[in-house]
Amino acid sequence: MDATPSSKFSDVDEYGFKRGDHFDYNNYSKFMDGYLKTLTRRRMKWEAILQQNTDLTQVDAKLKRYIRKGIPGPYRPDVWMKISGAAAAQRRSPDLFRNLLRNEPFDKEISDSISIDLPRTFPDNIHFDTKKQRLYNILIAYAHHNRDVGYCQGLNYIAGLLLIVTDDEEKSFWLLKHIVENIVPQYHSHNMANLLRDLAVFRDLVIRRIPAVNRHVDNLGLPYPVIASKWFICIFAEVLPVETVLRIWDCVFAEGYKIVFRAALAMFVTHKNAILGCDDIAALANLFRDTMIQDNIVTDCHGFVEAMFSLRLKRSELESLRKVAVLNPA
Repeated sequence: MDATPSSKFSDVDEYGFKRGDHFDYNNYSKFMDGYLKTLTRRRMKWEAILQQNTDLTQVDAKLKRYIRKGIPGPYRPDVWMKISGAAAAQRRSPDLFRNLLRNEPFDKEISDSISIDLPRTFPDNIHFDTKKQRLYNILIAYAHHNRDVGYCQGLNYIAGLLLIVTDDEEKSFWLLKHIVENIVPQYHSHNMANLLRDLAVFRDLVIRRIPAVNRHVDNLGLPYPVIASKWFICIFAEVLPVETVLRIWDCVFAEGYKIVFRAALAMFVTHKNAILGCDDIAALANLFRDTMIQDNIVTDCHGFVEAMFSLRLKRSELESLRKVAVLNPA
């Protein structure tokens, strides 16, 4: 890989994240040559669709197709709020966020836990120092709103990325609430019951789709929770390149939890040969921890999303596997 910055790209991306030492500027340049043209066409089409339909609460086939191809950055905050139902929830309780922030004194243990995690949240983002108090506000408000969850590590990355995208504390709070309560409920509770269930479901999907990969992972002895817990807890924030995460989130807000499984399964399918090529647990752990999450496959956000939707996956299959996992916990 060529780690020398190309004259076309700085060593900081458009969201303020520093590019890694091994960032492949040459391949990224080739990808962006085509993707920038795609973005321009997408933006024009989104301008047209938003002029025709400002509601967006009903995600029909046409809107779903547009979302899967990517929501332009400037439109993401409002589109996410509408397609997820967060905007409607906010209208039903317009003063909730502000009232929660007035609920001082805050729980000291929760407040201290959040404060400890603030410096650890996106330290490679050059703009995030100025957002830490705003991130604290979102997390402490949500912790007091949802006492069953309180604060859990991983929420800082979700809320932090929401804040980067929306630049709005209140929208970030409502989108965080939607994710935690509707997309991945009980992933962030104290017993993480649904997270453990869905990691078992994910393993079953790998067994069904690419059994040789599962056998290899099992033979090398790397547990699925070690591989994929952060993928599910953070919905790939602080895991994959930012634009790829945001393309996944576009679909998550429109289509729900199934997208998290699509993305996780696509990680295995697109890296099948690399996984099978690992000879020991250390090499496999390094592949999942480092190589896979920044290679050309995941940096090409458009190609990765297309790979996600090329997979055969139905909600009915996931629900069936969930029932089995509940009846037969590991």
